Amino acid sequence: MQDFTQKVIATIQRIPYGRVATYGQIAAMSGAPRRARHVGRILQKYNGPDDLPWHRVINSRGQISLPHFGGYEVQRALLMQEGVVFNEQDVVDLKLFGW
Repeated sequence: MQDFTQKVIATIQRIPYGRVATYGQIAAMSGAPRRARHVGRILQKYNGPDDLPWHRVINSRGQISLPHFGGYEVQRALLMQEGVVFNEQDVVDLKLFGW
């Protein structure tokens, strides 16, 4: 599991500025395509340097998975600062902004 965690962190660090990736995409790129939930758990428990662009990871529907007033607003603001656009339903177009 430690090896998978390191691969996940390394993959997230490669997400370009102004782009997003899904939990499932990160899992697949890290060698375990059926471990999207594990990616979420890794991010939840991450206690490394603050330079990890965690905010660039969203769900497969193009939405932020964090709850309102539980990190949602911070993640949305960080993505918007990078030029990521949300539609009226707060969904990111993965075809335009996906990695």
